[in-house]
Amino acid sequence: MQTHRQFLWLCGVVAAIAVALLIYSQTKAFTWDEGFHLLAAQLIEGGKRPYLDFFFPQTPLNAYWNAGWMRIFDDSWRVVHAVAALATSGAVLLTADFVFTRFPASPWRLAAALAAAVLVGANVLVVQFGTIGQAYGLCLLLVVAAFRLAILAVGRKSAVWALGAGFLAAAAAGSSLLTAPVAPVLLLWLMFYNREGSRWQNCAVFVAGGALAFLPVLALAVQGLPQTVFDIFKYHLFYRDVEWEGAGAQNINVLFSWIDSAHALILGALALAGLLFTVRREVDRIRRSEFYLCFWLAAALAVYLATAHPTFERYYLLIVPFLAIPAAFGLYEISSRLNPHQRTLWPLLALSLLLCLGLGKALYERHEQDNYSWPAFEAIAKKIDQVTPPGAPLFADEHFYFLTRRPPPSGTEYADAQKIDLPPPLSASLHLVPRKEWARRIQAGMFSTVETCRDEDDERFQVLGVPPLYRRKAVMQDCTIFWDWARRKTGGY
Repeated sequence: MQTHRQFLWLCGVVAAIAVALLIYSQTKAFTWDEGFHLLAAQLIEGGKRPYLDFFFPQTPLNAYWNAGWMRIFDDSWRVVHAVAALATSGAVLLTADFVFTRFPASPWRLAAALAAAVLVGANVLVVQFGTIGQAYGLCLLLVVAAFRLAILAVGRKSAVWALGAGFLAAAAAGSSLLTAPVAPVLLLWLMFYNREGSRWQNCAVFVAGGALAFLPVLALAVQGLPQTVFDIFKYHLFYRDVEWEGAGAQNINVLFSWIDSAHALILGALALAGLLFTVRREVDRIRRSEFYLCFWLAAALAVYLATAHPTFERYYLLIVPFLAIPAAFGLYEISSRLNPHQRTLWPLLALSLLLCLGLGKALYERHEQDNYSWPAFEAIAKKIDQVTPPGAPLFADEHFYFLTRRPPPSGTEYADAQKIDLPPPLSASLHLVPRKEWARRIQAGMFSTVETCRDEDDERFQVLGVPPLYRRKAVMQDCTIFWDWARRKTGGY
């Protein structure tokens, strides 16, 4: 009865975290790159295919996931954000529940599980990026669920658990290749730690589950192998850092950014203490292997993410659940040494207060520096609709094609790809249009309205040569809308 009551308390705290994430997702959650993700989902919902009909430099499952929710409800950023927040909340619950079911000291069981929930749910990167239209929220849910099923698989005779683990791990990679190391780490763990049933059968079934999850990607590759390979692999290997002189310095800054992050330092220190706990205390071999799996997953992801060129701090949110689990044990280890009376409330409150204060400070500073938000962009989209006749051609950032529901000209679905200048036949097959061609079209009067959030001193903006071409403009939230063509039109688009 006591365990049941404690679990209800845990669910209540996770529900409160979920509500907070939902509120943030509907108000302040925003990052620039989610614009092309939401546009891709909207295009898919409208019947188009990534790679084959438009350029999309990601694995596609998150876009299909978002498109599915758009079809059920509405093609709104609010729907996508709410689903992402709930997926992130699911990852928080699975992480905290794992600690709750595995913690050996009953007086600390609830406190340790709550600590794990707060370490994930109040992490600044998880809050900022687990609530948006990119794949982070879905990937968090999938990798933690795959971890939980893999742990079940090694102790069950049925191969269904291994099938599920393989499916979910591959689905995470099919949503974002940032999670690619999860599947091989889990497969190796199944191979070495299997206790029931056939070791090789479990491994084979795990691989089969992964292949099943990747069928949508394979189907697109069959229809257009060159486009699929270029969008998913070649773009990132050879073209992603074009026109980015500071890409190398970016990686170095990110690798050392944990020094300035209170959240990262707390999480890392507690996780290290948790590792010492599993080694020095009398923990059974099975439980110890599960905690080591957390570290192997975190280490593999950390090394892999460091190789991205360029990499970003937000990528590392994917390792947070796998550090939060041993960190919860680390909190117990430190507190039990400093507090032999086993009081659990004060260490938990101190940890929660530190994390929440750090989160509040980081969110405040971020939104003081960034004027962009989806509600602000909705006002800009209304202005675009006001000055652009129905059906008239529009050149804009991806966000505004999504918000206005106007079809993007082929080649504008991912604005950053306009920096790529390939031979015309190859560009056409990949749905790429270089910036100099857009400049020619704009200067030829092919667009009724042009919108850009680039600064007018930006070199890429100057190449387009927009300002002298239009009589009227409006500046809203650092974005500029140009309309009323100043010369005689020479053609249409």
